[in-house]
Amino acid sequence: MPQATATAADPADESSPDLPAAARGAAAGSDFAPLLRVVRDQGLLERRTDRYVLGIAVNLAALGAVLTGFVLLGDTWWSLLLTPLLAVLWTRTAFVAHDAGHAQISGDRRTSRLIGLVHANLLLGMNEAWWNDKHVRHHANPNHIDKDPDVGVGALVWTQKQAAQREGFARWLTRNQARLFFPMLLLEGIALKIYGFQFLRRQPLRERAVSALLLTAHFALYATLLLSTLSPGKAIVFALVLHALFGLHLGMAFAPNHKGMEMPDPDGERWGHLQRQVLTSRNVRGAVVTDWFLGGLNYQIEHHLFPSMPRPNLRLAQPLVKAHCSGIGMPYAETGLIESYRQALSHMHEVGEPLRQ
Repeated sequence: MPQATATAADPADESSPDLPAAARGAAAGSDFAPLLRVVRDQGLLERRTDRYVLGIAVNLAALGAVLTGFVLLGDTWWSLLLTPLLAVLWTRTAFVAHDAGHAQISGDRRTSRLIGLVHANLLLGMNEAWWNDKHVRHHANPNHIDKDPDVGVGALVWTQKQAAQREGFARWLTRNQARLFFPMLLLEGIALKIYGFQFLRRQPLRERAVSALLLTAHFALYATLLLSTLSPGKAIVFALVLHALFGLHLGMAFAPNHKGMEMPDPDGERWGHLQRQVLTSRNVRGAVVTDWFLGGLNYQIEHHLFPSMPRPNLRLAQPLVKAHCSGIGMPYAETGLIESYRQALSHMHEVGEPLRQ
């Protein structure tokens, strides 16, 4: 199955068997090569297995504690007070699945896939094969209108050319997509599950069976827990609120990364790795709280340059990357959290502008 590390094969590993010889040569002679050497010499590409083991254990223990509290509370509306905490823990779980797909936790593909299957399919009901397939293509060509699925035509659109082709309800949606963006994120938690089930038919038979089994187990265990603790009405409300908050939190963590940044011209000059990843990505400044809320992916430029770099190391690589970009005269986008959302929403608003005239 596709792994995010096999994307444009991680240029952070010039010896990777997934990286063609021509690409290895290009990396060695590019503006990226000196930065790669510095980052590698600093040991920032070495895996932080101990950190991940601790983080996973803490997250699982916290999930267990919250679910225990849920059962002890019993059939009461007070259970809804646990949904924000569960949404946060589900988002941490999604971050672990994301990192496993990038082989940040382990260099062994079977181990990485097992971690991804447990955290995505079993704990979240989200097909990790679907996520990896989409994420691989995004990392290879971020913000490329023909190649990045994250800027393809969907509920939202990202260029005025896409907007001009909208009709009916979709046209109304595009006219108002900036103001509807955050409300629409409330549906993302459910959408992720639907996309995962739809992707099953694209998987090889053996992988499909494993994915389907774990997805089914998630829903069976989840429904059993809810319906054995809450009345059907309370259970439905609890599930809807939890998925709404989960989708909102996860969407807010990923939204600042690329929306409103450069979009390569499909017919223009082909960009090198450094240009392709830096110009299309935006970092979000902040202290410990911002890093925690965004899962460390607020260092999006570093993550795109070095996909297999452990997430805890991204903030350590940031000064090196920023200094390198400054030295070669390459723009390096960095802003605050609120400003990142403003820029993303402004772009969506501009895309829909011709339809409002």
